[in-house]
Amino acid sequence: MKIAIIGTGAYGLSLSLMFNENNCDIMMWTKLESELNELQTNHSNERVLPGIKIPENIRFTNNMKVAIADRDLIVIAVPAAYVDNVASELKNHITKTQHICIATKGIENDTCLFVNDVLQKYIKTSKVAVISGPSFAIDIAKKVPIGLSLGTTNKKTERLLKKTLQNNYLKLRTTSDILGIEICGSIKNVIAIAAGMLDGMGLPESTQAMFITESLHDIKELIKALGGDGKTILSFAGFGDLLLTSTSTKSRNFSFGKMIGENQPKELIEEYQKNTTIEGLYTLKSIHKLIKNKKVKIPIIDLIYNIVFNGYDCSNLQTFLINKK
Repeated sequence: MKIAIIGTGAYGLSLSLMFNENNCDIMMWTKLESELNELQTNHSNERVLPGIKIPENIRFTNNMKVAIADRDLIVIAVPAAYVDNVASELKNHITKTQHICIATKGIENDTCLFVNDVLQKYIKTSKVAVISGPSFAIDIAKKVPIGLSLGTTNKKTERLLKKTLQNNYLKLRTTSDILGIEICGSIKNVIAIAAGMLDGMGLPESTQAMFITESLHDIKELIKALGGDGKTILSFAGFGDLLLTSTSTKSRNFSFGKMIGENQPKELIEEYQKNTTIEGLYTLKSIHKLIKNKKVKIPIIDLIYNIVFNGYDCSNLQTFLINKK
């Protein structure tokens, strides 16, 4: 099978290793000339995936037309903020026979659209799937057992992804609830920021467990309010990913929140933001706007937003947990 992966960040590169396990023909696209040069020369991207070598048979390009030509499957693995640009370029080259897999998590700031909705603005297709679940890129690259949720309503797309991506290291569990998977994959990064704050404040695992449990209920209610299946919260994309990102310093969102909770100097926090992709920050703005637009009450989102952007004290989190109805 021929696979195109749009994006050569940590997640895109780690997924390339999984497709490679199944002997797929892989072409990867990046817009960045410097990234392309390093990948073509050294077959690595030390900035995002240190110590991991990409097999020589995986190829790279910065030409979108070349990247997706004759590919059976196109995987989108760029940050959420860049999906609109990628989709608008893809529409000029994609064919009706090609399938798309969205590996990007997040919600667009201006429109509050989830990634699949952004894609559908430009490319009207039913041959689309979303993958999400507890999976740090470095863990995928190291080939440890990983479980992902696969959201799709297209049986051909489902079979294609299971054939090309599922292997001895990676398991896929399928659902038709694409929206629920996208909600879970987006909001967990926001919740991880707050979990990091609690850790930074010195609160123990007992409080973290309380917070994660309360968050599960809130996410379930949000899924149902937006038209998804509440049961999706119990999937790899739901509880699995929330547990992972809300308990580990490998999570950039958790680490960012931890810095805030520790009351580290503003300059250090800003430096971390400058040098690190913190998807939860981008999504926090979007989800806060979305729930206001939809008139859905998720008080924890309002509180995290006020702490991050309006200077509220982190101690409000502790009070909130006790007083939450």
